[in-house]
Amino acid sequence: MNASKISGTLFEQLNFRAERQKVISSNIANVNTPDYKTKELVFDDELNLAMKNSLQMNQTNRMHMNNIDINSRLSNPRLVEVKGLQEQNDGNNVNLDSQISEQSKNKVILDAIQTAIKRDSRLFRNMIDSSSKI
Repeated sequence: MNASKISGTLFEQLNFRAERQKVISSNIANVNTPDYKTKELVFDDELNLAMKNSLQMNQTNRMHMNNIDINSRLSNPRLVEVKGLQEQNDGNNVNLDSQISEQSKNKVILDAIQTAIKRDSRLFRNMIDSSSKI
């Protein structure tokens, strides 16, 4: 049972961020492996599909995003090799600095999602507690 409509999306994003953390960790672990290519999780295709299939909304300001579907599912990321990175002499193209930076950024987003899930479930629990007192 989800605490709210956004709960499913939050848990999907939590799973995506956990998988992304695994991919980044794998890239870092293989920094000295000959011919290893940097990998990344992408979900552009799923995002574009969600944008096409979303409910049309009225855009009241040109700065607002349109075509947002809060229930779109982005749970099908693809693992791809990153192209165009500079390779070392052994064919490895992992840039340790950029991977550590991506890992830190992913961790911040992961923490924010966990906080949102906790707040969402706390709100749901308070609502249940309040309704039982009536």
